[in-house]
Amino acid sequence: MIRYIREHIAVKSILSIILLLMLFSLVVCVIGFRAFTNSLLDLYSEDAFRTADTAAAIVDGDRIDAYRESGGVTEEYKDVYDRVDLLCNTSRSTFIYVIVPDMTDYRHITFLISTMREGSGYTHYDFGYYRETTNDEYREKYRLIMNGTSDGEVVVRDKGYIETDPHITVMIPVKGSDGKAKAILCVQRQMDTVVNTRKGFLSRVVFVTAMAALLVLMSQGGYLERVFLTPVDTITSEAVRFASENTPAEEKLSSRIPNTDEIGILAGSIDRMEEQITQYIESITSITAENERIGTELSLATRIQTSMLPHVFPPFPDRTDIDLYASMDPAKEVGGDFYDFFLIDEDHLGLVMADVSGKGIPAALFMMASKIILQSVAMLGGSPAEILTRTNEAICSNNQAEMFVTVWTGILEMSTGKLTAANAGHEYPIIRRPGGQFEILKDKHGFVIGGMEGIKYKEYEMQLEPGTKLFVYTDGAPEATDANNKMFGMNRLVDALNTDADASPKQLLANVRKAVDRFVDGAEQFDDLTMMCVEYKG
Repeated sequence: MIRYIREHIAVKSILSIILLLMLFSLVVCVIGFRAFTNSLLDLYSEDAFRTADTAAAIVDGDRIDAYRESGGVTEEYKDVYDRVDLLCNTSRSTFIYVIVPDMTDYRHITFLISTMREGSGYTHYDFGYYRETTNDEYREKYRLIMNGTSDGEVVVRDKGYIETDPHITVMIPVKGSDGKAKAILCVQRQMDTVVNTRKGFLSRVVFVTAMAALLVLMSQGGYLERVFLTPVDTITSEAVRFASENTPAEEKLSSRIPNTDEIGILAGSIDRMEEQITQYIESITSITAENERIGTELSLATRIQTSMLPHVFPPFPDRTDIDLYASMDPAKEVGGDFYDFFLIDEDHLGLVMADVSGKGIPAALFMMASKIILQSVAMLGGSPAEILTRTNEAICSNNQAEMFVTVWTGILEMSTGKLTAANAGHEYPIIRRPGGQFEILKDKHGFVIGGMEGIKYKEYEMQLEPGTKLFVYTDGAPEATDANNKMFGMNRLVDALNTDADASPKQLLANVRKAVDRFVDGAEQFDDLTMMCVEYKG
């Protein structure tokens, strides 16, 4: 089961959605929990303060000294005590008590009146009981009230070790006719309602999250599995199988994949490619020599491969904000390099430059599968880093041939010139700012596509001003070699671009091609030369 989860892109996609849902629920739970608690505490505090104001009206601040000297037995004291006790039992308060703090350091208090709600299970303090202040927080609040700085304080005790159940205590001064505080009246209420309500809130959030996760698993998971993940997995498996076996499938992809989108087009293209390659192999084997059979096969593969790449320029003749030109010159009849560009929407242009490992027909097949998968993922939406991550998962889910591809991909927002890009082990781009020279842009590199599961790719952004040119390529340019096995190199590549930096993208590619040809001087090349240049005009 663990291996199935690790290797199956559908399961990982569904689990990632559920994980995001759980993370969102956790954030909502924390925010809601705090807001809910604060609201309840505010209500508790307001109610307790009203009770405290009522009790303060019963206790005469000018008679505090008389209460202290009464010993708790005079008629006046008993009358006040009974009225406060009645208020305590009718106001849902746990305790109502009046204390006089030691104003030298506020470290001790003396209880004058201490009432308790019947049935609360607690024991009230006797008249004149003398004890230490609970903690420094209480001591500071006593000081603020007694020196007239504060007319009311609140203490919430619901965290850590406390000697009673969670509760809230409000304090107000008992003032004399001179306006000064003579004592402190406190009202304590238990927080059982707050605690129980919060538990109910958390239980509901957990229940709703579980139901939402189940709904996502049943609906979104099934949808993704049906319309994208299963078809992509089927196409990838077939491409890898055919790349290694070169035999047609018993059941056509188009019959197994009912899609009418790009995935369906890819399935039909691979079916036709397999049929044509198989037919040519069978025909040539019977009537021609081995070298003629191979030549015909590779010629067919070249046409198929060429037809898969955009080759109409200018690609967007009705747009004046962009100029683009690209070319691919395979070292052999077929190559593993590819480029691509496509409008994701009216304002976003997708750009791709890639290089598949290996040579020949297997690399060409893997190249075509990778190109369509990458474009299909891009058209579903997402940033370049997300596109590379999903493409890597799709290819790694069934990469029996253990092939990989380096990819640079970017999304250009043509209204603003903002380019968001990601690099999966590909060559550094080369950029020319308006009025400047071409220079290498050392961007962030991730691991190659298809090389390892679970890779999370990073992206970067840069602003293209009108007149900026971006040149991307495969390693066939800097690694072109002459008869002495000396490489063309990055310096010569940048110099070739700067010979006429103001030229159009088409002319820039021609300048680079001319410089490479002059350098290699007819020496046989073993790598494809693929280039693309984009000029942002704004």
